[in-house]
Amino acid sequence: MNQTEEIQRNRTTTLRKLNFSLPRLPSAIVLGIEGFVLFALYYLGYGVPSILVGFAQSMGFLSIAAGQFLLGWISDAKYTKWGRRKPWVIIFSPLLGISFIFLMLPGLVLPDLSNKTLLFYWLLIWDIVFRFSYSLTTVYQAWMAEQFPVQERPAVSQMQNTMNYIGNAIMLIFGLLIFTPAFTVISSYIPSSVLYPILIFGIFVIIIYILIVFTMPTEPNFKMDSSIFKNLITIVKNKNYMSIVLMQGIASFAWSIITTVMLTFIESVLGLSGLSYYIVAVCLVIGFIITLYVWRKNIQRMGKKRALLLLFLFAIILLPTSLIGLIPIATNIIFGIIFILIIAASLAGWSLFPYIYYADLAEDDEKRTGELKAGIYTGFPSILLNIFQAFGPLIIGAILMLPDITVGTLTYSFGLVLWGPICSLILIATYFYTKRYVTLDFEWEAK
Repeated sequence: MNQTEEIQRNRTTTLRKLNFSLPRLPSAIVLGIEGFVLFALYYLGYGVPSILVGFAQSMGFLSIAAGQFLLGWISDAKYTKWGRRKPWVIIFSPLLGISFIFLMLPGLVLPDLSNKTLLFYWLLIWDIVFRFSYSLTTVYQAWMAEQFPVQERPAVSQMQNTMNYIGNAIMLIFGLLIFTPAFTVISSYIPSSVLYPILIFGIFVIIIYILIVFTMPTEPNFKMDSSIFKNLITIVKNKNYMSIVLMQGIASFAWSIITTVMLTFIESVLGLSGLSYYIVAVCLVIGFIITLYVWRKNIQRMGKKRALLLLFLFAIILLPTSLIGLIPIATNIIFGIIFILIIAASLAGWSLFPYIYYADLAEDDEKRTGELKAGIYTGFPSILLNIFQAFGPLIIGAILMLPDITVGTLTYSFGLVLWGPICSLILIATYFYTKRYVTLDFEWEAK
C-alpha cells in the first residue's frame, strides 16, 4: 500500500466541523482588536510618535510573514506522539494570549507610561511576539487537509468564516463603543470596562486552542521521506501553486484597500453616525454570514474556479459604487446599507476560498508525490502576501492625499471616492490572470 492510500479521510460530523472552526472566533477578536486600535492606542492614547508606532507595526508584519512560513514548514517535518500540529498549538497559544494582554495593557507592568521610549520598545517587542505567535493559525489551518475530505472543506470554511465575522462583530462593538473612548484616560489608569474584556479575550484564545488539542483526533503518521528543503523546492516548482499565490497577492491589494477604507467611507462620505452607523455595521455582519452560504453553494454547484471568477466580476462591477460620493443625495442610510451589502458579499466570497484551495493543493501534491505537506503549503504564501498587504495602507495613504472636495454639506478627500474604481482595475487584472493561469478544480475531486 502506498502512502497516498494510507491517508484516509472519512466523512465527519457537523459537531467535528464546528469544533474545528471554533478557534477562528477568539483569533478574529484578538487580531481584529490589534489591527483596529493598536496604532491609535499608542499614538493617541499613550502619545508615542507615529513614526515609531508605524515602525513597530511593520516589524510585526515581517514577524508574521516569517512565522507563518516557519511554523508551517517545521510542523510538516516532525511527527510526535501528539502528531505534527498539536505541539505547536500548545506552545504558541499561551504566548498569543499573554502577548495580546501585555500589548493592549502596558500599564499592567510598566510603572511610567510617560516614558515614550520605553513604551515604543514595549510595543515593538510584544507586537513581534503577538504576530509571530499568531502564526500558530497556519499550523491549525494546515490541519484541514488532514482532518476533512475535499467535499467537506467548503462547509468547514463557511463555519470558520462565520466564526471570523462573529469575532469581528465583537471586536467592532468593543473597539468602537468601549476601547476608543477610553483613550483619553488610559495613560492614567485602566478602566475596568477595558481591563476585564481584554483579560477575557486573551484567556479565551488560549482556552479554545488548547481545547481542540484534546478534542480533535491526532492525524496519522504518514512518512515523509524528502527533506524539508526538498519540500520547499517541490512547492516552488509547482507552477499552479505559485500562480495561485501570485493571484492571491495581486487581489490582496484590492481587498486590503476595501477593509481599510470602508468604515471611513461610510462615516465621511455617506455621513452616517450614531444609530445609522451601527445599523450599517450590523448589516455588514449579517450580510457577510448570509453571502458566505450563497458563495459556498456556488462553489459546490459550478466549481471553485468559475465561482471565484464570478466573485471577481461581481466586485469589478459593483465596487465603483464608491463614486456615489459625488452625489449629494448619497448621504442617507439606504445608500449605506446597499453599499455595505456589496462589500459584505465581496469580502465573504473572497475569504471563503483560501481555506479551501490551499488544502486542495496540498492534497493534489500528495496524490502525485505520496507526501502530504499541508503545513508548508499553507504557510509559504504568508511571505509574499504580507508584503503585498503591507502596501495596501500605502496606497490608501497616497490616494487620501488628493485634494478635498465638498459634496453637499460634507468635505472629504477625493480619494475616498476613487478607491472603488481603483479596486475594480486591480481585480480586472486578477480576473484575466486567474482565468488563464490558475487551476482550482482537480479530476480526483470527483472520485
